[in-house]
Amino acid sequence: MSTTFFLVRHAIKERTIGDVSITQKGILQAQSTAQSFCELPITTIVTSPLRRAKETAKLIAFQTKSKISEDIRLRERANWGDLPEQTFDEFVAMWERSTYDPDYIPAVGDSAKQAGARLSSVLLDLAKKHPPESNIVIVTHGGLITDFLVNTFSENQLNVWHPDFVAVQSTLVPECSITKLIYESGNYILDVFASVEHLKS
Repeated sequence: MSTTFFLVRHAIKERTIGDVSITQKGILQAQSTAQSFCELPITTIVTSPLRRAKETAKLIAFQTKSKISEDIRLRERANWGDLPEQTFDEFVAMWERSTYDPDYIPAVGDSAKQAGARLSSVLLDLAKKHPPESNIVIVTHGGLITDFLVNTFSENQLNVWHPDFVAVQSTLVPECSITKLIYESGNYILDVFASVEHLKS
């Protein structure tokens, strides 16, 4: 008996500092993503508390008529604006260092390893809470998705999806892409990675 998780990165956000909203194009993305879930029996939707994820999740919940809840463990590894007076260039440098050194704990936020463990704990809790064969949508952030995957799967397994997955992980998860995980008997199967087919129609 398995649980299926759909990891959705939030829609396109405003390009500014802090806890920002999604753009008009992002709204359209989220609506297309929601449409792709309408034929599935969605058990529940769980979202990051950051605005860009919540707005994406609410649009999916509205179209799929699903319940939605927040989990702080789904927030990004770090967010520009969390550290007062940090410039964007300083944030990017901090982000890149924590990406290439998974144990590095930045001045604000978590290490990549800690972030991946956070998402893992959410998935395990949901698998225990909901009945087998549940379909659960997780609306979160691209960095958190790859942090989890790099911590969970071997480099050889990930290189099936991209020949240099770990090195270029920060570029691999587009907005509103869907990554499908099947969890069964304590193991994960990465069934679909960062698909945007639903956005092309």
